[in-house]
Amino acid sequence: MAFIILIVGLLIGVPIAVSIIAALMFFMATGEAPYAMRLVATEMFKGMNSFPLLAIPLFVLAGEVMTESGITSRIIAFANVLVGRLRAGLALVNIWASVIFAGLSGSAVADTSAIGRVFIPEMEKHGYDRAYAAALTAASSVIGPIIPPSIPVIIYALIVSGVSVPALFMAGVVPGILLAIFLSIWVMLTVKIDKNAPANDLPQQPAMQAILQGIPPLLMPVFVVGSILLGIVTPTEAASFAVAYALFLGVFVYRNIKISALPRIFRDAMRDSSVILIIIGAVSAANWLLTYNRLPNMLTEWVLANVDSKTAFLLAVMVLFLVVGLFLEGIAAMLVLVPILHPIAVGLGVDPVHFGIIVIFNLMIGLITPPLGLCLFVAEGVAQVGMARLIKQIMPFFFVEVLVLAILTFVPQTVTFLPTILGY
Repeated sequence: MAFIILIVGLLIGVPIAVSIIAALMFFMATGEAPYAMRLVATEMFKGMNSFPLLAIPLFVLAGEVMTESGITSRIIAFANVLVGRLRAGLALVNIWASVIFAGLSGSAVADTSAIGRVFIPEMEKHGYDRAYAAALTAASSVIGPIIPPSIPVIIYALIVSGVSVPALFMAGVVPGILLAIFLSIWVMLTVKIDKNAPANDLPQQPAMQAILQGIPPLLMPVFVVGSILLGIVTPTEAASFAVAYALFLGVFVYRNIKISALPRIFRDAMRDSSVILIIIGAVSAANWLLTYNRLPNMLTEWVLANVDSKTAFLLAVMVLFLVVGLFLEGIAAMLVLVPILHPIAVGLGVDPVHFGIIVIFNLMIGLITPPLGLCLFVAEGVAQVGMARLIKQIMPFFFVEVLVLAILTFVPQTVTFLPTILGY
């Protein structure tokens, strides 16, 4: 019955956290000792009672402030100087602006919203199909949680003890850039642009001016990630620095943020953070139940006894997370599956940092896959092209991202190279 409650809740659109809590409360209320309903609240509190978790609302707040401060237009101008004059220049600017924005927000959904509001109408004006522009924006936004700083990386490090945040941060750099390169190649080979559209992709400004205006935003990830790598601050302290830096730029340098707007910005950040944190709490309570019944241990023992090939295991994990990503939000899926699969991966000799990045990459692809891809919904909300058209346009990008995932999965050096040479 508890399982039926969970599945029915998810199918009818009840929020994931609420569905999990409802199933747990039913199970605890009807089960025998030591099950008791109070355990749900206790384990939820334990799951959220963690100082490192404070980094999540702080990075969310930093992203909100960055978006509000008008930094998006400066990032676009900077990217336009780099790739805007190439074939399909505006589409390439879309992709590489996402790479730069990834170092500021760490969130794919924030990336889709901020970049999409500028690029989707602009690309349509310059001869691109509107649904294609929305699909490209959603697909490139997957880079956001892979390149540091990254909220999913921090959550993964909290789930798996012994895997360092700096190592995971550095491990995400090459995969993020590799994804941007593959998306760029695909766009340049296949894009169709209306020949009657205006020739200029974006309003041009002096290159030096665009570069100088782009430097202050680009310094934030350098300071944040650099301070963590040097051991000066913890990820939580670095997140607070990111908020302070974003506020300084928005209020005093660019002066796009009024003091009167701060309550709204903080409110929006609290709302978005609460969604993540309540899922973490609910899944922590569910994980207690699974662990108490030794389900992860039994599954680990079974896999180790029946799967003797690291390659077969990684292939199975890739398929599993791609399927799970169709139905579960990435962070929720990570919280449920990683505690079970990580010990198996280590037992088979998979590098923990490599495994962490391919799990995160897998689940971020889920953000652009129907029926529950959050970035799809955000892109469609901006573009208003209908979900059927958007899904048709995004499928080629989905296969490009799966190809990159396969390279990362079966060529571990693409992930571990940078952390290794930096001593992590």
